[in-house]
Amino acid sequence: MRFSLPRALGYLVGGLWTDRGGRKRIEAKQLRNLRRLVEKARRDSPLFHRLYADLPPSSAIDLRDLPVTRKPDLMAEFDDWLTIRSLPLDRAREHLRDIGKVGVPIDDVAVFQTSGTSGEPAVIVLSSAFVEYAYGIMMARFDRQTWKLVREVRKLGIRVTITGGNGHFAGNGFNKLVQRLNPVLAKQFGVTFIEAEQPIGRLVDRLNALRDVAWIVTYPSMLAILVREKEAGRLRIEPALFTLGGETLTNDLRARVRQAFPSLKYGIADPYGCTECLALSFECSHGRKHVNEDWVILEAVDEAMQPVPDGTLSATVLLTVLANEVQPFIRYDLGDCVRFYADPCPCGSPFRSLQVQGRQATLVRVGEVTLSPLVFDLEHEHAQRIQLVQTGERDFEVRIQMANEAAAGRVFQEVIVSVKRVFHDNGLDDVAVRESEKLPEFTASGKFHEVVPLQRADARNMTSSGSRQLPTE
Repeated sequence: MRFSLPRALGYLVGGLWTDRGGRKRIEAKQLRNLRRLVEKARRDSPLFHRLYADLPPSSAIDLRDLPVTRKPDLMAEFDDWLTIRSLPLDRAREHLRDIGKVGVPIDDVAVFQTSGTSGEPAVIVLSSAFVEYAYGIMMARFDRQTWKLVREVRKLGIRVTITGGNGHFAGNGFNKLVQRLNPVLAKQFGVTFIEAEQPIGRLVDRLNALRDVAWIVTYPSMLAILVREKEAGRLRIEPALFTLGGETLTNDLRARVRQAFPSLKYGIADPYGCTECLALSFECSHGRKHVNEDWVILEAVDEAMQPVPDGTLSATVLLTVLANEVQPFIRYDLGDCVRFYADPCPCGSPFRSLQVQGRQATLVRVGEVTLSPLVFDLEHEHAQRIQLVQTGERDFEVRIQMANEAAAGRVFQEVIVSVKRVFHDNGLDDVAVRESEKLPEFTASGKFHEVVPLQRADARNMTSSGSRQLPTE
């Protein structure tokens, strides 16, 4: 696996050319890339060859001609899904079990895994062409202010990434991959990595011991922990910039971060992406998330997989990654709830912008009532972490990691009363909430979810009778 700087620069130049051509040029390039990807998938992926057998010719295909695909079905057909035959699922999983091989390619591809928030983790396969795309498009979409910001932050100090360190996840693995493929490029984006799973006290000590922490890249859930440590006076760093990903940043947390870290000269960057498509969007100077539409298609749809109007919150979103020919993600049900802006962005970009509300997999469902995890106030002055875990449809347990001076019984009692009040206010008086001896847990990728819904079969992750099915034969 090799990284070609000239090819990355080709994506940069192509991205700039598309941007300057406005909507007409963006849509034309998107359609060309879609038809090229469909032709590649039909020819080299046995799964898509079967799936697209009755569709129009690739040269005449439109997006709506293509069926929706879902992670469980694709993973069940992994060996036939890829357009290469050299990486069966057993070999990929053997590689992923070896923590020493994080960021190490297999032949001509790199392999990562998702955290499995919505069920089974997905195995993600990326070629060097996708890495070149990610860097080229990222640079193409930087405006003058962003380039200036990056240069100035690098002069202020080091960049620290805090994500999961116990698996082949993109947060750590992609940086290690680039270090292998192009050490010079990796040095320019130099990163100090800290594992999110370690005890909070140790993590804080590690950050405090670093000199001139200017830039932190992490999840919003980890940022919330850093805010609490800063408010308590234990965390002493003064970063100038936070970059977030992997979860939804709430307005409340954004406000608390600003208050706790007055050193944030450059604020909080919050681009939208996922392991399936690391360079899905870019954030402009007005704080909007713009989709890289020349190489990515994102469809906001309702429960029936029909498009919703701009300004309307979607039930889910369908992702098509035009830059990954090795593992085709085409109209892939990502499970996120998004809302496209109905008005043009003040920044002047021709690329559509959107708001991300969160993942369907994070919602708590009790009977006919659906609750956002944001309605639960899971903070206490005598607790380091609090987690509410749904163990049955109407059964929940509270897990707490206490501060040293805490009186556990009183803290549990007060948290449980608070949780029960939320259920009562939503007409759910028959819900049981009990104390648990277990400690709060991180996801495999290092995210911390304060509320963990019941793991159940999600309708978006099952093949519905209303859409074309992936063949299982």
